[in-house]
Amino acid sequence: MTYTPPKLLTFEQFITEYGDNPRYELIDGELRDMEPTGPHEAVSGSIAGKIYAEIFRSNLNWLIPKNCLIKPLASEATALRPDVIVLDQAELKAEPLWQKEPIICNGRTIKLVAEVVSTNWQDDYARKVEEYAFLEIPEYWIVDFRGLGGKQFIGNPKQPTFTVCQLINGAYQQQQYRLQDTITSHLLANLQLKLDDIMPL
Repeated sequence: MTYTPPKLLTFEQFITEYGDNPRYELIDGELRDMEPTGPHEAVSGSIAGKIYAEIFRSNLNWLIPKNCLIKPLASEATALRPDVIVLDQAELKAEPLWQKEPIICNGRTIKLVAEVVSTNWQDDYARKVEEYAFLEIPEYWIVDFRGLGGKQFIGNPKQPTFTVCQLINGAYQQQQYRLQDTITSHLLANLQLKLDDIMPL
């Protein structure tokens, strides 16, 4: 039996073939199916709504685009598609692709990303922790509402977990929250949020 490695895509090929399809992202040339379900999208929408309400209340010059890709400048074949991304509007003028495509290249434009964990949880807990830290994104939220992550990431027994990664000296310090815990965001200090608030029905 022979092993056939997956066909690798360039960033440009990915944009041409899958750029408008929110189901896919590209990591090191490999196409990743994000496998969104109804509950996954409901949780993503709830998170975006909670963040946007706080942005509006605090009169911050930030926005949450409906669709957005991150193309790390150091990577030729990666296009990350966070479930929720918060952008600093003042930095958008320095983005080389933004006027033609919803693509962000500079980490300083990004205030926060949130990933809602699905069956490819390894990307959210490992690869993206490194990638987003390298981009110097101040906060990264990992929302594992089904408790899918490995035990080394969310503990044993596995349970719904909300992880806030705060960038300190170039690396993420992680704080985990379970159901009924009040979640603390250093970026959105007045945010009132519990994992219970965003769990799907």
